[in-house]
Amino acid sequence: MRKSEHQVVIAGGGPTGLMLAGELALAGIDVAIVERRPGKDVIGSRAGGLHPRTLEVFEQRGIAERFVAEGQVAQAVGFAGVRIDLTGFPTRYPYSLGLWQNHIERILGGWVDELAVPVYRGTEVTGFTEDERGVDVALNDGSALRAQYVVGCDGGRSLVRKAAGIAFPGSDPTTSNLIAEAELSELPPEWGITRDGLGIHSIGRVNYEIRDGQIIWADSGPVRVLVTEREVGKTGEPSLAELKEALIAVYGTDYGIHSPSSITRFTDAARQAATYRQGRVLVAGDAAHIHPPDGGMGLQTGVQDAVNLGWKLAQVVNGTASEGLLDSYHAERHPVGMMVLRYTMAAVALRRDDDRTKALRETMADLLGMDEPRRRVAADLTGLGIRYDLGEGHPLLGRRMPDLELGTAGGVRRTYGLLHAARPVLLNFGASGAFDIAPWADRLQQLDAAYDGPWELPGLGDVSAPAAVLVRPDGYVAWVGDGTGQGLTEALTRWFGAGSTSARS
Repeated sequence: MRKSEHQVVIAGGGPTGLMLAGELALAGIDVAIVERRPGKDVIGSRAGGLHPRTLEVFEQRGIAERFVAEGQVAQAVGFAGVRIDLTGFPTRYPYSLGLWQNHIERILGGWVDELAVPVYRGTEVTGFTEDERGVDVALNDGSALRAQYVVGCDGGRSLVRKAAGIAFPGSDPTTSNLIAEAELSELPPEWGITRDGLGIHSIGRVNYEIRDGQIIWADSGPVRVLVTEREVGKTGEPSLAELKEALIAVYGTDYGIHSPSSITRFTDAARQAATYRQGRVLVAGDAAHIHPPDGGMGLQTGVQDAVNLGWKLAQVVNGTASEGLLDSYHAERHPVGMMVLRYTMAAVALRRDDDRTKALRETMADLLGMDEPRRRVAADLTGLGIRYDLGEGHPLLGRRMPDLELGTAGGVRRTYGLLHAARPVLLNFGASGAFDIAPWADRLQQLDAAYDGPWELPGLGDVSAPAAVLVRPDGYVAWVGDGTGQGLTEALTRWFGAGSTSARS
């Protein structure tokens, strides 16, 4: 049996798997992707955009402009049918970016290709055997891969998660939807979203523009259909006949729909992996959590799972940190997944158009019209308000570092520009040479910087300026200085391993 060796094998080459592969490759890890699709093209558009924090994550790696150049800027973040205007929100991306998932994957795939990550296409993981030193991964073509760690980014029905024995508790579906791309013989009287007692439905062109906040649909081309089914519990690949039946039930006609390029079914089932790590096996993205698509939070959460995990796994693989660091992946990302499930499940309850649901939506709209609830919910929905529990201290601790314009000896530098190589950075805003990080100099950047503008955090507002901050490769603040180095050594050791003894001597 042919057996190739890699340090990390990722099952699944969707947005989560691609992002994780890029993160590991930046750290010099030999990583490979196993992807069941034979080619790079994604059939169907699937997810429809990117939220501010995901765009910031891409900015941290120097690739955000690739997405912005192809997307449509929109104020599309919302909850309970209420659009939340992010204008003035403290981020360089105070908006959503309309961009279908097939384009998102194509752009991410191009970045991963530049990093020379091998991809085993047309291949699936069928099982694995774990031992003390690694994992043997069996593939459906009879070959195998050997790796130190395996990460399941292989979707809600993840074989990796199941084979690892990781429980997937949660709720069964109460609604079922079909989503498709196809051609219509008859045009509907109007494009867009409709609601009824059954749920939410929409018909629109795949291609569109956003002008002055309004969607301008293309004059021709394929359409994207979302329709709620009357029955819950159907399994298997949905057919064109089922799509027609669902359309007729809602619209009274199927508009002569034909030539579908994709038809998929999704439900409002909400489940989350009991643990994101089992020995040498980890899960991320839909393999770790599934939920309704309301709010467009799924792709965002998966990409951010990958960015949280990548640098940690890289340090464990290259021996600078112990395996215990991987436990922080579950500790930090599991609560985020729980929050996403809670929001999306609440959104499903507000989909229908009966009188009671309307009253509840109106009540929520009134609340979201108030500044404090609006800022809090917007911070949650966009990912900008995430705070990892790193203990008590300055409000910055455990939150994403703002992308500031810093004055340095080499000129103006932006914070996120310092993270392009996925290396941590210690920013000192006080006297030069205040900190001795020589034992970690091989894995950490140190920069004296000046910044006299406001420090504003989404959902919180203005906070006091720190004297120094330690920023992790994922952009989150691991330590905040008060003018002294108190706690810095402990933070460096916790996140980046013991310092080099040779550097101390």
